[in-house]
Amino acid sequence: MAEAYPWQDGLWQQLAGRAQHAHAYLLHGPVGIGKRALAERLMASLLCLRPGASNACGECKSCLLLKAGSHPDNYVLEPEEADKAIKVDQVRDLVSFVVQTSQMGGRKVVLIEPVESMNINAANALLKSLEEPSGDTVLLLVSHQPSRLLPTIKSRCVQQACPLPSEAMSLQWLAQALPDSSDEERVELLTLAAGSPLAAVSLQAQGVREQRALVVDGVKKLLKQQQSPTQLAEGWNAIPLLLLFDWFCDWSSLILRYQMTEDEAGLGLGDMRKVIQYLAQKSNQDKILNIQDWILAQRQKVLSKANLNRVLLLEALLVQWASLPGRS
Repeated sequence: MAEAYPWQDGLWQQLAGRAQHAHAYLLHGPVGIGKRALAERLMASLLCLRPGASNACGECKSCLLLKAGSHPDNYVLEPEEADKAIKVDQVRDLVSFVVQTSQMGGRKVVLIEPVESMNINAANALLKSLEEPSGDTVLLLVSHQPSRLLPTIKSRCVQQACPLPSEAMSLQWLAQALPDSSDEERVELLTLAAGSPLAAVSLQAQGVREQRALVVDGVKKLLKQQQSPTQLAEGWNAIPLLLLFDWFCDWSSLILRYQMTEDEAGLGLGDMRKVIQYLAQKSNQDKILNIQDWILAQRQKVLSKANLNRVLLLEALLVQWASLPGRS
């Protein structure tokens, strides 16, 4: 059974307590807050033959089939490869499932994640099933970026924002999930994960603190002219592009904030505070705004899976970053 996260208790009671369910739900929120687990928990409850007050029983034939991954009335739609699009042929297969009669005489439940990974043809192919699903079918759509969805997709679903836990609740949960990490490390991981505790665990598994230390050291050497943009771009080959653009976007925002407020409490994590302060004092605000616009544009290309030359892209970023000090 999917894990039940404490910050979802209120929403779960609301969903599980419904006498009648909508034909389609859009569960949305940031990455790493447990939306998929919530959808799987709801899926199990909807398929269960003897659901309890708040959960699937876990013991009936339906629950056992679902646990074994062989439930005939359950369909999970995901990209065939990580970070790839959901294709129109995959959605057509789903539509064929939706129009079939339930084999166990109850509901059919579909889970799609992430729904924004559908290309335009796939999204259009889903619309009919969303509007008029066959029989007693419930579609659970999970989205990390609902702004990327077609309005016609969103309008056909009950849209449900999933809660981001408080920092205190996240740290309490992380203390159990990452018992070998120090309090300081867990705070740092949660900050890097933008407050999403499951994302913090994933970042820890990726070695993100070591990756960030490498990048921060490289940025400092770049500004001291001890390493070139080309050397750094090649040395960061193992670090995800999206992670790099997220950090540089965050740093440019912190520079702008400090230029406007001179609030030292708003300089971000300790590893870059002196650099942020230095660049804020030495850089022209227009240059910061221009590089931030450029970073956001490139980040969007990365998200849209554009065919990019990684080394040239990072070189362009670092050349601009190295040119920031100086008021000209």
